[in-house]
Amino acid sequence: MKIWLDGGLRDAESARVSVFDHGLTVGDGIFETVKTVEGRPFALTRHLDRLTRSARGLGLPDPDLDEVRRACAAVVEANPVPLGRLRITYTGGHGPLGSDRGEAGPTLVVALGGTGRRADSTAVVTVPWTRNERGALTGLKTTSYAENVVALARAHAHGATEALFANTVGQLCEGTGSNVFVVLDGEIHTPPVASGCLAGITRALTVEWTGAKETELPLDVLERAEEVFLTSTLRDVQAVHRVDERELPGAPGPVTAKAMRIFDERSGHDLDP
Repeated sequence: MKIWLDGGLRDAESARVSVFDHGLTVGDGIFETVKTVEGRPFALTRHLDRLTRSARGLGLPDPDLDEVRRACAAVVEANPVPLGRLRITYTGGHGPLGSDRGEAGPTLVVALGGTGRRADSTAVVTVPWTRNERGALTGLKTTSYAENVVALARAHAHGATEALFANTVGQLCEGTGSNVFVVLDGEIHTPPVASGCLAGITRALTVEWTGAKETELPLDVLERAEEVFLTSTLRDVQAVHRVDERELPGAPGPVTAKAMRIFDERSGHDLDP
């Protein structure tokens, strides 16, 4: 496997990042996960726009997007897979053993791994921990993912593939790596970005292409929603057939199935919408 590091392709086995890299020592970094289809990245421009927003929110220098594009192209060409997970990681770089940043400049790593198509439906659980809709990192796609690791482990322990969070005021927010949509009276709703959720790329496209409404929703909407589905880079649109102990028989329901068809068609016609 070839990865991009320090301005060029490297063998994954010999590539090295400093043990003093701020991304490792204090989680001072951002990332994007991009789907690749037959060697072509999907929605790369939107992902790079968000990478820049996250960098600015964290106080990192703007990434050189020309370099990032070159890196993505080189890594995809060097690692041919039918369906891939392209990971762009951008950290504060070599720094001291504390929260202060060093002077060496950022680290950029781009890597690619193969993946498979997701199942049409999945199970989710709710967790007792909350998202902070007013935190310093709210809305940024940072490498500080330990909360998600813990929540996802709980989901797996309960036979689910995703965990859903409320925010600090009890509103439905998001999953560990996905956005959540519900169907009420035949209409699609999703929490607004103000709830503290990440402004997902697939979320935005789903809102645009289906006319979904951004609505403040209590967490217990999951107990009465007619349909529930998730969106993310690698899930695309995925139906939910169980929330905690509540079964949603027949998933994907008609509204979700239509959203899935729309997303497949639109994304298939335009790889950089």
